[in-house]
Amino acid sequence: MTAWRDRLSTLAQDRLPAEAAAKWIELFQPGIRLAAKGTGPRVGQLGGNPALPDAAEWPVWEDRGPLAFVAAVDCASLPREFVTIPLPDAGTLLFFCFDERCAPEDYEHHLPDDADGYRVLFVPAGAPVAERTPPSGLDPYPRRDVFAEIVATAPEREHLLLDRTAVASGMSLAEAVKDVLGPWRAGTDVFGEMTWEVSQGTPRHQVGGLAAPVQGAVEKQIAAAVLEGGWDDPRLKEEAARWVLLAQFDSDEETDLMWGDVGMLYWLIRLDDLQAGRFDAARCLMQCG
Repeated sequence: MTAWRDRLSTLAQDRLPAEAAAKWIELFQPGIRLAAKGTGPRVGQLGGNPALPDAAEWPVWEDRGPLAFVAAVDCASLPREFVTIPLPDAGTLLFFCFDERCAPEDYEHHLPDDADGYRVLFVPAGAPVAERTPPSGLDPYPRRDVFAEIVATAPEREHLLLDRTAVASGMSLAEAVKDVLGPWRAGTDVFGEMTWEVSQGTPRHQVGGLAAPVQGAVEKQIAAAVLEGGWDDPRLKEEAARWVLLAQFDSDEETDLMWGDVGMLYWLIRLDDLQAGRFDAARCLMQCG
């Protein structure tokens, strides 16, 4: 089944040099869009109240306050043939992040360094749970059920694959498109423009696949945060390649989700941590315009 990639493929063939289009299309991965409506299965919710085990404490950032519940994803309901990362076959992922609406005036976010400011909880299938209301003073985001929609995701600006993938001439994919947008624009911006156009401006909440960065490659940003040498660390690209997108949550007026200036939240995790079910090792970052 390739219908999920057709619209983006057509756009690539229209906008890019032929050999660049062919190579970029080869890099497409399916992502599971968490859509507000659709014919696919219900796979979770944005906002509302989470279903937590009785023994589970509501996540709190010490000296800041309780974290806001962002979303729940039911792993068993995801269309498995399109899941690109090794998620559990069943169970629920719960995503929490500090709510800037509750922040003092001098608050400045430092994701992903402020590791206490976000959390991923995994609730095993069959565990007794009950809907939990937020602690006093924290208003939940409006609830919206979300449904699976399969979309094409692709490497965008500064992604490692754009430098590591060569076209027939020997140039990297990034080099092959450097003049597509003219002399005053970064050529690789064209990839993000196409994926945004295909999304038709709808919120890009997503599980798995490749991230849709607002700024630069989220994998490199995470790597710079965890390495002692930061962006200048010679291991940056090697470390960035270890991380995969767990989920991303867009700003969304319908659910009052707003990350900075109409930005996006990204949860990433090293592949080996994901395979071992170490969801506490996931890191979160925000990018905005």
